[in-house]
Amino acid sequence: MNHDSYPDSYIRGILNTVKTVAMVGFSPKENRPSYFVFKYLLERGYRVIPVNPGQAGKEVLGQKVYASLSDIPVPIDMVDIFRATENVPPIVDEALTLTPKPQVIWMQLTVRNDEAAKRAEDAGLKVVMNRCPKIEYGRLSSEISWIGVNSRTLSSKRPQSLGKGVQKMRLGDDDRGDAQ
Repeated sequence: MNHDSYPDSYIRGILNTVKTVAMVGFSPKENRPSYFVFKYLLERGYRVIPVNPGQAGKEVLGQKVYASLSDIPVPIDMVDIFRATENVPPIVDEALTLTPKPQVIWMQLTVRNDEAAKRAEDAGLKVVMNRCPKIEYGRLSSEISWIGVNSRTLSSKRPQSLGKGVQKMRLGDDDRGDAQ
C-alpha cells in the first residue's frame, strides 16, 4: 500500500468497521491531542480503551486505563498509536501477539514507521500512518464543513439547525449502525 495517500474508501472502510480502539499513548490531560481524540471517538460510539502504563488502573470518562495492549481483556479492532515514531515497532510487535489480532494499526499525525507498517501488513493488518481518526471521521462525515471549515463560508453566527450536544454524522456508504 502507498502510505503517502489513502483512498477515502480505505479510511471510510476502517472507520465503519472497527468498534473497539486501543489508544496507546493516551494522556488524561484534557489539553492533549490524545484526550481530544479519545473523547471524540467515544462520543461517536466507538469503545476506546486508553493505554498508558503511568495511568494504569485509573478511569477516565468511564474507561479503565491499561498498562499495555496485552492487559486489555477484550478483542481490539484497531490500535491507535499516539507515540513517537521510534516507539512504534514494539507496539506493533505486541499487537501482533494478540489473539485475535487487531484489524488495523493507525499511527497518528507525524507518526510514520514503514518497517513496522510492513510487519503489520505482512500479518494481514491494515495500516494508516500520519493521519488522525478524529480528523478523518470529521472530514468523511462532512461534520467539519458543518462548522464552517472547508465550506468556503465562515460566520460568527451559530447555525440554527445544529441544536445542542454532539451531532452524530454518517460516514457514507458502509455506515456503522451506532455512528448515525
